[in-house]
Amino acid sequence: MRNDIFLFGTLRHDALRAIVLGGQTPMRAAVLPDFAQFNCAGYPVLLPQNGGQADGGLVTLDAASLARLDFYESLFEYQREQIVVFCDGDPVQAQVYRPKQAPPDLEQYWSLDDWCDRHGDSAMIATQEVFALSAIYAPEVLKIRYPMLLAHAASQIRAGQSAQPATLRGSWGRGDVVSRQRMQPYAYFFGVQVDDLSFRRFDGSESEVVRRAAFVMSDAVTLLPYDPKLDLVMVIEQFRYGPYIRGDANCWSLEPIAGRIDPGESAEDCALREAQEEAQLGLTKAALVPVGASYPSPGAISEYLYSFIGLCDLSHEDEGVSGLASEAENIRSHVIPFDRLMALIDSAEVRNGPLIQTAYWLALNRARLQTV
Repeated sequence: MRNDIFLFGTLRHDALRAIVLGGQTPMRAAVLPDFAQFNCAGYPVLLPQNGGQADGGLVTLDAASLARLDFYESLFEYQREQIVVFCDGDPVQAQVYRPKQAPPDLEQYWSLDDWCDRHGDSAMIATQEVFALSAIYAPEVLKIRYPMLLAHAASQIRAGQSAQPATLRGSWGRGDVVSRQRMQPYAYFFGVQVDDLSFRRFDGSESEVVRRAAFVMSDAVTLLPYDPKLDLVMVIEQFRYGPYIRGDANCWSLEPIAGRIDPGESAEDCALREAQEEAQLGLTKAALVPVGASYPSPGAISEYLYSFIGLCDLSHEDEGVSGLASEAENIRSHVIPFDRLMALIDSAEVRNGPLIQTAYWLALNRARLQTV
């Protein structure tokens, strides 16, 4: 039986297709009539549309390549179905991967060029990693892990493009660290990476091989809304698992607005999105004041935080509860005077590091912000 598969969307990207199929595979141009590609969060979805036409390509796969493609498409919960495509005007019986049901919030326009610009590099990094993990973990696990692999890949790209000043610290690089063996003993929503490595010592010699482990996370933002006219701030409150497993009697945490930067999203766009999702607060980029960017705990986690103040009018903002139902978020907002926030820090009712850091930055800069 011939395994003729119609590929569309991101799998028209030669490098990604080679990763997914395990090597270069010849592809013939093909079209699928009465279908169209829709945009779902930057990725294409193929749905019926009278009079439409989806451009793509036809590949003939052996069993091994088909198994790799089945696994990859299962990450999106796509399944194969029979179709008829046209190659050089001739009908060909083939199969295509489509969702079991149409996802919500679709846009009509999807562009491969736009996807390449925003997602292409991170998708290739994440896809290579998910196939490596497939030798260890079940598809059901990797379906949960893959979106976070995409976010982590975007973080890796962002890190590689960031300035690396070295006026006090050594001007060394990644070539001064040698990984002898890498393992990922845990993968689900987050992951754990373990390296047996050596690194350059301050005397120039190479260290002995040591084992280091870290919690693999992606870049994120924090945002503290501030009303400079009324000297008010907004903080949010929610249950946190970290204090729970540490043994805190009260596991509800006072925090800034925060969230993970999605692949293809800037830190500023993430801050605006999270302000709307967590506090129903509409801000613009012009209202964002950078506080700084930092690793909260570089010895144990890869998370990197971009922190902002969000200048806004809080005079009409009351306490409310919001958050995404899809993520089981239950978030309460509080609008309080800045002095109250500092008192909560002094009494240790506030124990969230990014909130404390941003509050102290605001203490140093709020007089300037009040004159803007």
